[in-house]
Amino acid sequence: MKKILLNIGLMLIAAVAICWFAMMWLDVWTRHGDTISVPAVKSMTYDRASEALAAEGLVAVLSDSVYDKRTAPGTVIEQNPKVGTIVKEGREIYLTINAFSPKMVTLPTLTDMSLRQAKSILEGLEIKNVVEKRVPSDFKDLVLGVRYKGTRLSPGARVPVNATLELEVGEGMAEIIEADSLAAEELNHSEQLDLF
Repeated sequence: MKKILLNIGLMLIAAVAICWFAMMWLDVWTRHGDTISVPAVKSMTYDRASEALAAEGLVAVLSDSVYDKRTAPGTVIEQNPKVGTIVKEGREIYLTINAFSPKMVTLPTLTDMSLRQAKSILEGLEIKNVVEKRVPSDFKDLVLGVRYKGTRLSPGARVPVNATLELEVGEGMAEIIEADSLAAEELNHSEQLDLF
């Protein structure tokens, strides 16, 4: 019985020693207590931000780009983790930069559909600058053509999302007929006044 108790005691001591050595090794392996505060790199160029992060032992990763015409191209506009976050050496810092040119989109077919539907499709493509030009047509609010900088566009054309597109939209027969009938009424009225 003493031999069994002695063996159990030795096993417990060995288990505690192994756990203690494992915890010590884990602290060294994970560099426990070795931390870095993430520096601010917003408003720097991507190259300058990469250098600043590398100097701190961090790695810059370009994760996304957006286009803002008010910000210089290639400038960091967002970082993750945020400034002041406590991280380990070698941590990747994800950067979003301002693109060098606006995002380009491919135009779908916009003709022979209602103005409301065409505008909805353009908004879905992130094109916000849309102007209307009314043209003679049998159908009111029917999109008859799309122009960019005076050039007629075909489906599949590529344009920047900040483009101003001009939609040629039908006036409709009802308005043309009303205008004609108003002009005829004015003519009749003036002829009647001439008779007096």
